[in-house]
Amino acid sequence: MDVESKSGRSFVRARAALAAGSLGLLLAVGGCGASGDSMDSGAKAADGKAAPREGFADGDGGAAASAAEEQADGKEAGKAAAPKPGGTHVIRTATLSVEVKSVPKAVAAARGAAEGAGGLVASENTERLDDTYETSHLVLRVPQERFQEVLRELAGSGKLLSRTSNAKDVTDQVVDVDSRISTQRASVARVRELMDQAEKISDVVALEGELSSRQSDLESLLAQQASLKDRTSLATITLDLTPPDAPGDDGSKDEDPGFLDALGGGWDAFVTMLRWIAVAFGAAFPFLLTAALAVVVWRVLRKRKATRGAAPVVTAAPAGKDGASAS
Repeated sequence: MDVESKSGRSFVRARAALAAGSLGLLLAVGGCGASGDSMDSGAKAADGKAAPREGFADGDGGAAASAAEEQADGKEAGKAAAPKPGGTHVIRTATLSVEVKSVPKAVAAARGAAEGAGGLVASENTERLDDTYETSHLVLRVPQERFQEVLRELAGSGKLLSRTSNAKDVTDQVVDVDSRISTQRASVARVRELMDQAEKISDVVALEGELSSRQSDLESLLAQQASLKDRTSLATITLDLTPPDAPGDDGSKDEDPGFLDALGGGWDAFVTMLRWIAVAFGAAFPFLLTAALAVVVWRVLRKRKATRGAAPVVTAAPAGKDGASAS
């Protein structure tokens, strides 16, 4: 009895395991079929969605779809073409004031230092004070890597009176401008493609206005890029060269005026006074001449009146005498 019961239990377990395996196999086959059907239905649905979209792009909504695609393409192009910062971009400037014995020689040395470093002289202004002394103002552009070397050479060319140096980091601005240029170029190219596809005159006119506006923005960005490139690749050094004060015979500077200085100053004052007197006389001469003529005319008229008044008195005297003798 125990043997039969054990064999019966084993048979029941085997049947249960066989049934469980068959059920798992059926579920696996059913799952594969369902996934295949879902994939086929998803592909059909995607094809169904793509077809209406193409039809919509060919219809009245083509402009809206094109604009959306243009905006997306512009953003993707901007992100893809955005340059990675390849280093720090710095604008360096310096101002030097140096006292030198010979300004022409110092100007030639400064020009040689700038050109020797691979730079240039942007501007030069020389002013002569008198027959012996002159000053010069130069603006030098030198490469960034030779900036400190040239600065030290210029400062050591004479007596350094003043020196200022500035550095401005514009790395973020350079990266931003480069990214905006890439995006703007993609936008301009997209508008040109739309112009090639446009058929209506109104669409062509609208796209031409949009293209002109975007090209203007692109040119402005390119100008900013060129300016930043120039200022970050070449540093600017402003150099002022002045001569020392005129020394005396013994090498010292005359500070107190002497007898000759006082004599020269007095003579200058005397000449200046005579000059002003002459100027005042010249200005008053017409009035004085007019007054003199008026006085002369007045005296002539007065004499004539006096002569006319005296003539009747002289003729009346004989008449009185005749009357007296007659009486």
